[in-house]
Amino acid sequence: MIYIFNPDHDLAIADFSPYYTPPASIVKMMGDLAVLPLWYSDGHPVVADGEQNMHYFEHIKRLLPIKSTLISSDDIINYDGVGIAPWGWNPLIRNKLLKMGVTENELPSTEYLEKLRGYSNRLHAVEMLEILHVESDKFTGESHYFTNIDDVLKYLSSTIGNKVLKMPVSGSGRGLIWILGEITDKQTDWCRRVIKKQGGVVAEPVFDKVLDFALEFEIRSGNIEFIGYSLFKTASSGAYSGNYLISDGAIEQRLSSYIPISLLHHVRELVQQNLSSRFFDYSGYVGVDMMICRDINDSVVEYKIHPCVEINLRMNMGIVSQIIYNNFIEPGSEGCYSVEYFKKEASALVFHEKMQREKPLIIENGKVVSGYLALTPVTPATHYVAFVLCTTHPGNF
Repeated sequence: MIYIFNPDHDLAIADFSPYYTPPASIVKMMGDLAVLPLWYSDGHPVVADGEQNMHYFEHIKRLLPIKSTLISSDDIINYDGVGIAPWGWNPLIRNKLLKMGVTENELPSTEYLEKLRGYSNRLHAVEMLEILHVESDKFTGESHYFTNIDDVLKYLSSTIGNKVLKMPVSGSGRGLIWILGEITDKQTDWCRRVIKKQGGVVAEPVFDKVLDFALEFEIRSGNIEFIGYSLFKTASSGAYSGNYLISDGAIEQRLSSYIPISLLHHVRELVQQNLSSRFFDYSGYVGVDMMICRDINDSVVEYKIHPCVEINLRMNMGIVSQIIYNNFIEPGSEGCYSVEYFKKEASALVFHEKMQREKPLIIENGKVVSGYLALTPVTPATHYVAFVLCTTHPGNF
């Protein structure tokens, strides 16, 4: 397989044009983090153009047992027949690869991409939540799919507290509008545009969230396998900010502070069954985002699982962090995996050099014991940095 990092996937699958132009910020992210697949490609070639990427690759190979190779986009045609693994499939990446000389039989058909766009609709998360919610009184959550603006406004006016509106097709943490009090005219116009373009809009109350986590699966040839947990952090906007680098056992232990492990295993079985029947002809990774929420009844605090916040049918940062933890972090150490954006020119480099001084990297037996490690190159022109920060003192993150 040839691995490609295309973080514009969520926006491209929503637009669904082979000629879509991503925002400049996403294009910059794609360039700055192009080598990220080196950490999860398991020895397969990774496409990353530019001298800075090759310099970084040569540097990191001297530190850690990186098995993968780095190739330029011009070299793709020399690997005919080995298969391609982008972050996610959409008409834009398909068209780009065709222009690079990749043959049609190496790429998914336009019919499959249309089906994938349907699978990527948040309506599936709405429907799956409805199915799961009735399975236990320890589950919580509420989500609605509306196809006209009057129903949206009626729901908002009749629901107490803050709400969130979501585009049916967008990325996790993207395409969200937070309704804090009354909906504004600008937000109403946004809602009308989304309904006109995508056929509907998702509306949900804002829950009292304690923790974000996810269950990660892989579907191959109709078989679905649970591959691990993801414990992650989000910004107030809902956007992803980082993952905890800890074992599945440690994640279960943290979650068990709020809910029984048996309930966690129960929701895993239920979700696995529903995914298998819902996405029966999809092949690839699936991440189901969940939350631990605080519920207060008669002054009694209870914790419940929101079992289906989002469904992501693509590679995701939770799986990346899990592979990094398993392959490159010394047992007994733990830490965090982050992707940070630096707005000012050269501020990423200042951060990088500061972290190298204050959190020096310690590697033993080809694995990170503690300290800071940039997973992507950092130059004066860098704005996005992926990195890990580890410690030998569990519980510090």
